[in-house]
Amino acid sequence: MTSSDVARHTIYQSLGGIKTCSTSQSSKEEKDDTPRCLNITGHVGFESLPDQLVNRSIQQGFCFNILCVGETGIGKSTLIDTLFNTNFDDLESSHFHPNVRLKAQTYELQESSVRLKLTIVNTVGFGDQINKEASYQPIVDYIDAQFEAYLQEELKIKRSLFNYHDSRIHACLYFISPTGHSLKTLDLLTMKSLDSKVNIIPVIAKADTISKTELQKFKIKLMSELVSNGVQIYQFPTDDETISQINSSMNGHLPFAVVGSMEEVKLGNKMVKARQYPWGIVQVENENHCDFVKLREMLICTNMEDLREQTHTRHYELYRRCKLEEMGFKDVSPENKPVRSLENIQRFVGLFLGQEEQRS
Repeated sequence: MTSSDVARHTIYQSLGGIKTCSTSQSSKEEKDDTPRCLNITGHVGFESLPDQLVNRSIQQGFCFNILCVGETGIGKSTLIDTLFNTNFDDLESSHFHPNVRLKAQTYELQESSVRLKLTIVNTVGFGDQINKEASYQPIVDYIDAQFEAYLQEELKIKRSLFNYHDSRIHACLYFISPTGHSLKTLDLLTMKSLDSKVNIIPVIAKADTISKTELQKFKIKLMSELVSNGVQIYQFPTDDETISQINSSMNGHLPFAVVGSMEEVKLGNKMVKARQYPWGIVQVENENHCDFVKLREMLICTNMEDLREQTHTRHYELYRRCKLEEMGFKDVSPENKPVRSLENIQRFVGLFLGQEEQRS
């Protein structure tokens, strides 16, 4: 499937199919809101609408932002390099800071005719502190700051969302140490704090360090702990019949056990990305060795648009609703009547002026 085909399928999916319908009216006073479906007897031309949207989307380009959360040395940068088949040449960061820092780097990638503005956000120093109690707070603050920046742009009188660089996090790859036992307390606290703000995809890093039998037991143990602690991870959508079967299957493989490497090793007559050990070779793109191919397929090829949509319709809308409620905006009055936008603005201005008078 080409890049244009993928984009066209995504737009067909977002449109929900095109139906030729017309709204009927039974009388002057009463309207029937049920669309009346009609069969067109000849060519009209609006069937080209998906192609127009595909062309415009390709011209504008896409953005995708990934947050990598994991302890120092767990292989975050190596996996990202392997996922996008390029060396991002990330400068080494100091790990002698007292708190966790988030480092964002934006890159322009192009595959065929599709341009992608990719932002990688790395958690520098996560898990390095002796007291790890508040290690997740800088991550939460960063995600909220990106939501707040988008909300402020939306609230402007003269908005420029068309050209706005969306920095909201679309996917969080949470790297779990391959201990073979259970989740660390830090992992549970962090994922519990993030699950309502971002799409969490848990991955077991350096999965070649434990055996297949131990790995399978470890996966079952991790999923059981996530469920018992009420942690909501991202589930690949199954409502689209074209991808429901593969997504249902991939949901059963979570968390993905991955191995990353940009080193090429000669195997037979071809070169493959692998990690070479004295006892043998672990092939990164061999599904019998690890789940790297599954992660790449689900994250980049099949569900990238759903991750972007979930970020906007679920996580951002939750933040926006809570923020506007804090500011005094309401949809209905105490009498359960709709509140006009002007009334909301007047209420907010009155609240703001009251706060200013109290300060003075």
